[in-house]
Amino acid sequence: MRIRTDYPFGLTEIENIWVPLPDGVRLAGRLWLPEGAGPVPVILEYLPYRKRDGTRARDERMHRYLARHGYGCLRLDIRGTGDSEGVIDDEYSVQEQIDGLAAIDWIARQPWCDGQVAMIGISWGGFNGLQIAARRPPALKTIITVGSTDDRYATDIHWVGGCLSKDNFDWSSTMFAHQDLPPDPAIAGEAWRAMWQARQEANRPWILTWLAHQRRDDYWRQGSVCEDFGRIEVPVYAVSGWADNYSESVPRLLAGLSCPRRGLIGPWAHSYPYDVTVEPAIGWLQEVLRWCDHWLKGRDTGIMEEPMLRVWMQESVAPRTCYHERPGRWVGEPDWPSPRIATRRLALGAGGVLGGAGEGMARVCSPLWVGLGAGEVGRYGDDADWATDQREDDGGSLVFVTEPLGEALEILGAPQLRLRFASDRPRALVSVRLNDVAPSGASTRVTVGHLNLCHRHGHDAPAPLVPGEVGTAVVDLDDIAHRFPAGHRIAVAISTVYWPIAWPSPELATLSLHLGESAIELPVRPPREDDERLRPFGPAECAASDPQHDLPVEPRVHPVRRSVRRDLLTGEMVVDFPRWTHVTHMPAIGQTHRGEGLARYRITDGDPLSARCETRYTVVIERPDGSFSHESEGALSCDATHFVVEMRLTVRENGCEVFARDWNERIPRDHM
Repeated sequence: MRIRTDYPFGLTEIENIWVPLPDGVRLAGRLWLPEGAGPVPVILEYLPYRKRDGTRARDERMHRYLARHGYGCLRLDIRGTGDSEGVIDDEYSVQEQIDGLAAIDWIARQPWCDGQVAMIGISWGGFNGLQIAARRPPALKTIITVGSTDDRYATDIHWVGGCLSKDNFDWSSTMFAHQDLPPDPAIAGEAWRAMWQARQEANRPWILTWLAHQRRDDYWRQGSVCEDFGRIEVPVYAVSGWADNYSESVPRLLAGLSCPRRGLIGPWAHSYPYDVTVEPAIGWLQEVLRWCDHWLKGRDTGIMEEPMLRVWMQESVAPRTCYHERPGRWVGEPDWPSPRIATRRLALGAGGVLGGAGEGMARVCSPLWVGLGAGEVGRYGDDADWATDQREDDGGSLVFVTEPLGEALEILGAPQLRLRFASDRPRALVSVRLNDVAPSGASTRVTVGHLNLCHRHGHDAPAPLVPGEVGTAVVDLDDIAHRFPAGHRIAVAISTVYWPIAWPSPELATLSLHLGESAIELPVRPPREDDERLRPFGPAECAASDPQHDLPVEPRVHPVRRSVRRDLLTGEMVVDFPRWTHVTHMPAIGQTHRGEGLARYRITDGDPLSARCETRYTVVIERPDGSFSHESEGALSCDATHFVVEMRLTVRENGCEVFARDWNERIPRDHM
């Protein structure tokens, strides 16, 4: 990534400004303005991740770049986070959105703003950009949403196809470790200690709320803009990467919205497209300028003459647990859904033939080790985030394979598996993997989908299965763009377990699939000559950030990357996911931050009720007035009827305990 040094404008930086809200609470923001530009449009990024010390360097690289090209940029801490006043009690709350409306109105009335505001953000900031756009603040003129979702239930870290996602408790523990961190007295003044104490009292494991809503009810509908796409009228630029679990939101937004819109999906993980762990990176900040110049400054940048959806068509690769680059090419579709995409139906045939004929039944009851090599739900591009060779998981699955392809086949969109089946248990799940099998037999996972079969009639209307009764279900796999080469084979693998990605059903279920009537439907994309004439992206570039030093991390007993351990004698299996282990010194503010986390998933083969997730987090802030730490441990376990949540919290100042609390709660399983 290139650090840009020449710009049209100089830069004014304001370390903190206060944005007043109607109830008297003040939000803390960091502001960048182009020198000598007069009133300009302002780009707002609105996050809970501590603008003073959490995302400091990242913010500087992006917002300094945009500001020196003629935009005001404001990075705002959400209520109760960073240096903002108040407390936070959940993600994507109505209060957060109302505060955002007030902030946009205030920004538009400042002398340095020309009355126009845009929102930009990845993940949380992409979510609330969509949510606030649906509330139609007059000054908001466009949004750029990256790695986000239109549907909080279908596509987030809580549920996967109506199954409890591995990231639900994991993410709750991550946020739990950040919700009670202190403000900086250099910003908040003498009130910082009272603010810190209020955060400690308010901190509560959000998993308790999330597990109270196991179906798609009003809690999840709030903030899901797919409930009424027509509420969004401003132009939307939706972006993600195929290695990010939010990528399927981009095609849904393009299909559902009627406002001006464009979509972009690269090979990336959960990152802005200029600062990637999966290459190729692009000149993303140049694209942001093209979009904002068009909609906020009336300049003809040509961006709206380009295809509605532009994606990276991924080439076939050998299975590995890490990809720092994905080969492929850019392709475009003028409209989405594209009338060019054709559905190809491949039946699950007798003898494990995909696309073959035949009747009869095929049965599967997967062992609990299926899924151990699945990698992460949403990959961040680290060294062990990707799925292993699928032949391991195939050993506990039903597998259907085509003959070798006579010519290459490309897909773009969301494959679907249509099942006719029966279960011998009232609760069961199914996981479906679409794989690319090389002539050597090596099998690479292309995309995956899951369904809690109690949700077969909809995520808002779960119902138990009647053992032995034949029914139907549709499993949606994640959207993908992939090229199967000639000579390779397409495989579909079906399992009743995918641990730890999906929490297992209370009993090991056997599914009986009706062959011939069950089939995979592939979205086949024919070649398009105009792809060769797509405008190339510029090189990835950004502004320089202030020096920030990563210090050596003390060796710990747990691994520094994902590890999988399986005891063949006892049947116990353990998957470790390290989280946020770092020591970072920030000379500009005189602080050093230490973070260490671990999410550990345990299960014993043959016993789905042994499923357990354990988390451990430590966050330490060292600054001139002292040391402040959060330490927490938690566990999610279950029996046949309930989930069990245990959490322990300890807050310390200069090594002395100043606050502690425990939780131990049972929450009924709702068709899970």
